[in-house]
Amino acid sequence: MKLILVFEFIALIVMVLIRAAILKRHGIRAMVFGVTNKSDYILIPIIFTFFYSITASVFDLPLPIVLKESFAEIEILTICGIIVCTISLIWFGITLKIFGKSFRVGIDKNTKDELITSGTFALSRNPIYVGFISFFIGFFLAYMNIVTLLFLVFMITVMHRQILREEKFLKSHYKQEYNEYCSKTRRYI
Repeated sequence: MKLILVFEFIALIVMVLIRAAILKRHGIRAMVFGVTNKSDYILIPIIFTFFYSITASVFDLPLPIVLKESFAEIEILTICGIIVCTISLIWFGITLKIFGKSFRVGIDKNTKDELITSGTFALSRNPIYVGFISFFIGFFLAYMNIVTLLFLVFMITVMHRQILREEKFLKSHYKQEYNEYCSKTRRYI
């Protein structure tokens, strides 16, 4: 079952890369990660470390045993975790579709796009991040160890920081329209 998680994690990354490639064909630079804040680049080695740790556990590659050991292996939690990851991927895919040409990885200060408030954006101001966070909660449920716990806490912290940064930008960019949206729609769910 751990192999399913590896494939789902790859699927999550591939979905973002495919969307960025599609937008690039339309002349839109979707990958603006690190442009407004160079400290964002610290995420890259952490994500690769996480991915390697999970892959090492599944395929028995070199990794300290303390990082491989599970806190508990409860089959029902593993199944629930995989289901949460799958639902999160579906939610994420739907949100990418709704995002359309407005999707960016990072803050694009040059955007001229309209504020999106329909679909999953009517349920949450940050449906992409809700998808990510729920995905990593599911991942932790399915594979409870120190690596997935630390990564979950790290990702929640980083995503909340990014949300606050994006909200500041959106308030200055969309002004009253964004304030009205905030009054009707919650930050998360």
